[in-house]
Amino acid sequence: MNERTQKRVQEAKSRARPELAGEESWRRFNFCETLDLTPYFEDTLERIDADEVPIEEFIEKYEKPYKPVVIRNAQKTWKAREKWTLECLAKNYRNQRFKVGEDDEGYSVKMKMKHYVEYAANNHDDSPLYLFDTNFGEHPKKSQLLDDFEVPEYFRDDLFRYASERRRPPHRWFVIGPTRSGTGIHIDPLGTSAWNALVSGHKRWCLFPTSTPKEMLKVQPGEGWKQREEGIIWFQVIYPKTQLPSWPPEYKPIEVLQRPGETIFVPGGWWHVVVNLDLTFAVTQNFCSVTNFPVVWSKTVKGRPKLSKHWYRAFKERRPEIAAVADKIDDKTDFGVQSDSSSGSSSSSSSSTSGDEQDASEKSAPKKRKLSPHRRRYRESPLRERTQNGSASKKAR
Repeated sequence: MNERTQKRVQEAKSRARPELAGEESWRRFNFCETLDLTPYFEDTLERIDADEVPIEEFIEKYEKPYKPVVIRNAQKTWKAREKWTLECLAKNYRNQRFKVGEDDEGYSVKMKMKHYVEYAANNHDDSPLYLFDTNFGEHPKKSQLLDDFEVPEYFRDDLFRYASERRRPPHRWFVIGPTRSGTGIHIDPLGTSAWNALVSGHKRWCLFPTSTPKEMLKVQPGEGWKQREEGIIWFQVIYPKTQLPSWPPEYKPIEVLQRPGETIFVPGGWWHVVVNLDLTFAVTQNFCSVTNFPVVWSKTVKGRPKLSKHWYRAFKERRPEIAAVADKIDDKTDFGVQSDSSSGSSSSSSSSTSGDEQDASEKSAPKKRKLSPHRRRYRESPLRERTQNGSASKKAR
């Protein structure tokens, strides 16, 4: 990396993960030289072909029973297949700034694409900075990325579109993941489901049912040094435990090697963790459909009351049948779908004070607070970032 890029990388690192002081901390485990990222494991997740499974069948077989699945042939017409490379992105978005993390006060840490591309291709960090940008769709230049893909047909009826863009939870991410980067174990917020479309590269996933006790899945203090929230650390510390005879069979992970062109469906409530085995380019989105609406509505009423009121008014005007469903939902009902309490009650990852995130700020001036390392980290499947738009927002995802 040239001198200017090195300087920008160091600035981003010191803001995004100040607990790692100096390059020796970023390379403490020397994973670049010592870790085999391609050990044998059995891929146990079912594959389906988007050309062969109609929407109605997908809903009945996978969405309603909350069953994860990998979808093939959902990206055949995407321009991203040719345009999402380091060379093309560096050329087309050279001086555009993309999010690579958050600082201690919740503000976005960003890097210009030209600097990030050089870093992604040349770093030796144990768990590199991960480009995970949610606001690209609202930016005059970066919004051109929207032309490179389309939402798979199974997921187009996203009910959150009836909430205004200002209020709706962050829901869409453009992602570049260098080798060894990833996201720690988590559940997506508000009961939302997600799809993750991998354009190139390979991702390794582990998924656990919502009933799996959190304490079994989280890396505990002292087990992963200062990087215990990183996906790659999870695979070193927790994954071996899941392969022992003593691990309860009802909590056995579903293991997945996601390949280029594959789209994974992650139902709401499922724990998941991801590590990038090589350089990856992806887009991912959280959504609320008619199928998972009762769960999402119940959690939104509790966690984002102002958003729920705005959302309900929109349903009354534009989707009265959905408003009727909302009227029948008892907010005390336990749907058996967990939420990850470490990720807060709001949504996905970003956005300036909006919706319920305004609840506190309407009563008093927002007070900045120092976040622990794991609270700063964004997550792979949507709803985990924050953006800076004049003020810091609450943790979403």
